[in-house]
Amino acid sequence: MTLPDPHEGPGATAGRQHDAAGRPSAFPHLVDVSLPPHVRRTTLASGLRIVTESMPDVRSASLGVWVGVGSRDESPALHGCSHFLEHVLFKGTSTRSAMDLSVALDEVGGEVNAFTDREHTCFHARVLDTDLPLAVDVLGDMVTDSLITAADVDAEREVILDEIAMHADDPDDVVAEAFAERAWAGHPLGQSVAGTAESIAALSRDDVADFHARHYRPSSIVVSAAGRLDHDDVVEQVQRAFGRRGFLDVAEEPRAPRRRERPLALEPGTVRLTRPFEQVSVLLGHAGLQRGDPRRFALGVLTTALGGGTSSRLFQEVRERRGLAYSVYAYSSAHREAGVLAVGASCLPERVDALVDVVRAELAAAARDGLEAVEVRRGQGQLRGATVLGLEDPGSRMYRLGRAELSGEPILGVDEVLAAIAAVTPEQVAELAAEVLTGPEVLALVGP
Repeated sequence: MTLPDPHEGPGATAGRQHDAAGRPSAFPHLVDVSLPPHVRRTTLASGLRIVTESMPDVRSASLGVWVGVGSRDESPALHGCSHFLEHVLFKGTSTRSAMDLSVALDEVGGEVNAFTDREHTCFHARVLDTDLPLAVDVLGDMVTDSLITAADVDAEREVILDEIAMHADDPDDVVAEAFAERAWAGHPLGQSVAGTAESIAALSRDDVADFHARHYRPSSIVVSAAGRLDHDDVVEQVQRAFGRRGFLDVAEEPRAPRRRERPLALEPGTVRLTRPFEQVSVLLGHAGLQRGDPRRFALGVLTTALGGGTSSRLFQEVRERRGLAYSVYAYSSAHREAGVLAVGASCLPERVDALVDVVRAELAAAARDGLEAVEVRRGQGQLRGATVLGLEDPGSRMYRLGRAELSGEPILGVDEVLAAIAAVTPEQVAELAAEVLTGPEVLALVGP
């Protein structure tokens, strides 16, 4: 089927532009010569953005529909609504039942799922390259035409309450939520993504439907895709799938990314939760870097060297030398006004004090003396390898494109990322360790 000229229909940007090589583009897009090879971007007049990366040597494609709303955007009365809505959108549209949505990709061997976090919601699918148009059609239908009936809301409420109970049985989930609630006390970043049993029970059908109408607008949506694909074909598919029922008719600018604000102060303290687990789960951390901080590559090297593998400082000291825990790890995360560098481990109750003392001592030593040059090189090597290996499949590239575009961060090529990691010096790592690891501390303990 041949579609009408998209320049004349709703959702198209007036005027034909050219790509970075000077060729006339079949579809309108923002020309951005800074994009990595094989990456292209289109912004429709409605504000919806489409970013793709061509991987001609694979036979699959991954698709993500990213919506710029998450748990941090919820009022106390709507706590958990983003996650609730994510569930309900799988319940059926005016043309597909819940079973139809499930069967559509199952019968071609595809996969479809979704997740909600603090700053965005993502619906994603992975299919054979020839089935990408079907995946675009299914996800577009779900996002723009969900019925959100009272019966579906009530049925899914029970599922979400069961999911909340399931997370309460997972030590890693419980300690992570306790840590966030303590670290960002009084701020939306500190509230759980799924909500509470009380907040979910109180949400009505109108609450969920109004939340959808307010936040699921084209200007807040990014469609990212990676794999064996043609960018212009994907734009055509998105315009058709999302353009039904006038969803793309209103002209808007893309929603501005969340602006970087004054750093949010981490609230220090210790939280202990008694749970009938066999081990005590420990999470100890300090304030890290805000999203987009140019020192993030140095932070990645520092985090990896501290707890990124079996040769890391913490693994060697905690497990290999002292046998205090089976595993220990470090990670960093970033939001627009806050970040964290944290260390996690689980151990038997009688070893908790010793474990915490050792972790504190190792972090204090890194803050005082920095890392040895060999540790920095090892951290760089691990980070570079993880970067390349992590981007070998279309799914990881789709995630990278969607997150970067939605947050307003530059989309860097793999070689640019590797060069930035290689440029990190021991002096930069030492300076950052002295700043990050001497700040206020949050300690969360969950167990018997």
